[in-house]
Amino acid sequence: MTEEIKISGRRQRKLEHAKKAESKRTYWVQIRMFPIWLRILIIIALFFGAAAAGLMVGYGVIGSGTTKDALKWETYQHILDIKDGK
Repeated sequence: MTEEIKISGRRQRKLEHAKKAESKRTYWVQIRMFPIWLRILIIIALFFGAAAAGLMVGYGVIGSGTTKDALKWETYQHILDIKDGK
């Protein structure tokens, strides 16, 4: 006896249906609007933008300086000079 004869009718139909569904199976491929590398660059740019905005708000609004001075190298050179005792 073969294996097909030992299988009940219901089981045989279920196996045939599974084989037919597997042969017709189409795979869905996701097409991204923005590639991964562009997403990473955008996240990095947003991080630096948020850091610059935070520096400007902290130095200009909360502190006693002007907001544009927060992005100048001379400001941080002055802070490093104070830290080093110069």
